[in-house]
Amino acid sequence: MPREKRIGNGRYARLSVVIPCYNEAEVLAHTHVRLSRVLDRLADFECEQIYVDDGSSDGTWDVITSLTQRSRSLRGVKLSRNFGHQSACLAGLREATGDAVVVIDADLQDPPELIPDMVALWRDGWSVVSARRRSRAGETFFKKLTAHVYYRLLNALSEQAIALDTGDFRLLDREVVAHLVSLPEKDLYLRGTVSWLGLPETSVSYDRDPRLAGKSKYDLRRMLELARRGLLTGSSAPLRLPTCLGATTLVGGAVVAAVTRDPRQLLRSGAYGAQALALGAIGEYLRVVHRQVRGRPDYVVAERVGAIYEVPAVEERVAL
Repeated sequence: MPREKRIGNGRYARLSVVIPCYNEAEVLAHTHVRLSRVLDRLADFECEQIYVDDGSSDGTWDVITSLTQRSRSLRGVKLSRNFGHQSACLAGLREATGDAVVVIDADLQDPPELIPDMVALWRDGWSVVSARRRSRAGETFFKKLTAHVYYRLLNALSEQAIALDTGDFRLLDREVVAHLVSLPEKDLYLRGTVSWLGLPETSVSYDRDPRLAGKSKYDLRRMLELARRGLLTGSSAPLRLPTCLGATTLVGGAVVAAVTRDPRQLLRSGAYGAQALALGAIGEYLRVVHRQVRGRPDYVVAERVGAIYEVPAVEERVAL
């Protein structure tokens, strides 16, 4: 059971909000205004906003730089190129100094007004507070269907339960953040890794809004990449695929041989298909191993703007 946070050093609690951005120049000013209004209601907290520009090609970094000149509580981190949403989230988590950290996208599909409810649950002792989507306005039927199927397939194949219908919009305790940023693995899938930690987790439900401006950056290619990362890092089931395919092929061959007199062509084509699929699954895992052994960083920071604070030790707890 979660424990209410009581131990502290007398200072205000600090809340960090990480906002990964990719070509969001149209909406960033609105995001900042709306987010700031919400954070102003949290009188017991020192709040900071960390905008991570994931290699945008529009004026996103110019907007972030302008915003930092107006507010001391806002910082910007520019990555040298587009490393992907998960890497941008990880970069923000490493920069965050809060006792609690919220990750939220810049497009305002996830309502910042939910943050006080998440903070209240964190104060009750929950280490992870996820935002669970009841509905997804403004998204195509295809995207809703694939998301529904994907989360349930991932949950069925994963070695630990994963919160259904949740994205990266969530609140994380400092202890959770410390664990995440210390992991040495590449291709980190934050949603699955948070569940893997096994720390107390709860959720709040909400209806997702359509984008305020622009279009979704998650095209089919990026969706498939996220799905690949989630399946490979959260489950070893694909590695067992060759054994399952081999057994299925043998059983199928025996049935065909019992019914027909010339099963060779069918068995040959089935065997080739099974081999290709099995080699493909193994190849995906070898790709992950290759990235891990190569040891390159998840991202490269090109520039930072705004005030930089010291990250508190995990043991420091704040009286609330």
